[in-house]
Amino acid sequence: MTLPDASAPLSTPVSAPPVAKKVPVERTHHGDTFVDNYEWLREKENPEVVAHLNAEQAYTDAVTADQEQLRTDIFNEIKNRTQETDLSVPSRKDGWWYYSRMVEGQAYGIQCRVRAESNGTLDDWTPPLVEPGVPVPGEEILLDGNVEAEGQPFFSIGGAAVTRDGNLYAYAVDNAGDELFTIRIKDLRTGELLPDVIENAFYGLSFSPDGNTLFYMLADDSWRPHQVKTHILGTPVSEDAILYQEDDVAMWTGFDLSADRRHLMVSIGCSEFSETRLLDFAAPEKGLNVLIPRSAEILYDAEPFLLDGVEKILLTHDRDAVNSMISLVDAAEFSKPIAEQQWATVVAHDDSVRINGATVTATHMAVSLRKDTIERIQVTTLEGLGTAEQGAAVEPVFDEELYTASMGGSEFESPVIRLVYTSDFTPPRVYDYVLPLGDAGGELLLRKETPVLGGYRAADYVAEREWAKAPDGTLVPLSVLRRADLPRDGSNAGVVYGYGSYEVSMDPGFGVPRLSLLDRGMVFVIAHVRGGGEMGRHWYEDGKKLNKKNTFTDFVAATDWLAESGWVDPARIAAMGGSAGGLLMGAVANLAPEKYAAVVAQVPFVDALTTILDPELPLSALEWEEWGNPITDPEVYKYMKEYTPYENVRAVAYPKIAAVTSFNDTRVLYVEPAKWVQELRAVSTGSAPIVMKIEMDGGHGGASGRYEGWKTRAWDYAFLADAVGATELR
Repeated sequence: MTLPDASAPLSTPVSAPPVAKKVPVERTHHGDTFVDNYEWLREKENPEVVAHLNAEQAYTDAVTADQEQLRTDIFNEIKNRTQETDLSVPSRKDGWWYYSRMVEGQAYGIQCRVRAESNGTLDDWTPPLVEPGVPVPGEEILLDGNVEAEGQPFFSIGGAAVTRDGNLYAYAVDNAGDELFTIRIKDLRTGELLPDVIENAFYGLSFSPDGNTLFYMLADDSWRPHQVKTHILGTPVSEDAILYQEDDVAMWTGFDLSADRRHLMVSIGCSEFSETRLLDFAAPEKGLNVLIPRSAEILYDAEPFLLDGVEKILLTHDRDAVNSMISLVDAAEFSKPIAEQQWATVVAHDDSVRINGATVTATHMAVSLRKDTIERIQVTTLEGLGTAEQGAAVEPVFDEELYTASMGGSEFESPVIRLVYTSDFTPPRVYDYVLPLGDAGGELLLRKETPVLGGYRAADYVAEREWAKAPDGTLVPLSVLRRADLPRDGSNAGVVYGYGSYEVSMDPGFGVPRLSLLDRGMVFVIAHVRGGGEMGRHWYEDGKKLNKKNTFTDFVAATDWLAESGWVDPARIAAMGGSAGGLLMGAVANLAPEKYAAVVAQVPFVDALTTILDPELPLSALEWEEWGNPITDPEVYKYMKEYTPYENVRAVAYPKIAAVTSFNDTRVLYVEPAKWVQELRAVSTGSAPIVMKIEMDGGHGGASGRYEGWKTRAWDYAFLADAVGATELR
């Protein structure tokens, strides 16, 4: 899209915030009329809108000009702690080891591979040693992101796939930030691009086993992925067939390959129930086969595989199991009514354990689960699976109380699985876990720990679990991060971070940028509020739909805990969250503005009711299972209207607020923070500045490239640190 030239610098100094004109628009539902004065800002191609957004950025630049040195300092701290020339641990796929490399001074990764040797031993699965700055013999470059990004305002890869013979490489590129991709196919034998080019695709790429067909996704006009299409190489894209189309606007569609790569799995679902359809590559003419229809209202994931020559389906499901369980089912059973099917229990339901998913290798089942808030992995041999002879689950043991262990991708035939381990102060480690068979195996083989430069020592920091009491008595887990030498004298600054939606958990994880706040004496609290998944499925359900307000009051309770903890000065507390966490920021700013010195709301979903009331807007209909459907349900409408931030701005003194957004964001449109900021300024009785930072070439994740990402994080952190007087390193 070509925009009018409205980006010229202002000719006079910016002394006052831009004031958008008021164009009253009435929105009436269930007998309630809301007058929206700023809905006209949704007109993205209106030159007046573009001019207004640029004026907002000019005002933000002026108001935060004195933070420039702090931003530069934080950016340099991030940069100086990062080993800029680095490589990922190679992962084996067929006859190759695939990895990516980063080069100092370059913003994007370079995708590479080298041939794998095979001698029939465990050594076949030992990745080659690759070292920063050292050439790798036989290295082939698949894609250099820096070359692809040259001259482009934005660059992001939305997926890649390689044919099994290793000859063709398909990749998807977004140059706008709107999460619509152009797919190209490269012949790795010649380096030439095939003439096949697919425009406006969504996430998702897979080749058929013979390499002649490419599967990809398309989204509808509201950015909802709804079509799985097949492209036969060498044929016109206009002739691509639709393998599957989902017409229910409240359902999300995606696909993947089964672990053994014998099936294409098309998944359709929402947060409450789902449906899986399988395409058997050995009999593609039979088309897609439905396992459990959505009418059964079961939320499940399926993994087809052969066990002793019999086609089996490993099901992770919530049938009579709110936290989910795992069952093993003969594929033939799915031809019967569900009530007549025989499901063998593999992992029973447990109120204290949330089953996240399961997959298989040629010899083992690997389960991802959450217990005591912590994500972890357990493995069980396939021998006797689902019978009385089933072996005991084995779990890799780590030496920290708060950590995250997750699957990092593994080949089906491999005797090891790849694990990624991290904690709040342990940089990511990549392990290969030797799958236990009999008395052998079970070892954790450390392949790499991400280096952190600049004299970083994990012992200089502390991560502790604390609990805040919500108004209804519920105990809310907190992760409290600080320097080990910080005095508990009630004088320090603090920040509370939260999300609390879609059953997403804020798991322990290392972050270089966060060290810049901690080193300035700030206490960083992650509030694991209801609506997330940290405490199981009930924790999520107690923070969605007509329970959504629990998310907000939990966050305020976390803030109160911090204020009373003895660690901080209650007048020096800030809050931060993004996307649905940005809605959280808007809600708590309305609920308890006096408790915060500053709020940073990143790509904030602050006009939720307007968005969800219009199913034509991007992703709106998909939100009904999370928030409720205010179009058809007056109770949901009333409930949402009571908390949606834009409609509940009131005449109080708001703290300093920064709304951070992107012009091309398709998930939370820029218009939401643009309207919110105008309403805040018009109604607030205080004098604290309220600004909107907008990236005109970015998407939901902001500007592209690692250096721009560091600058964005430095901007957010500098705004917070400046507001709470934590600008100097201790």
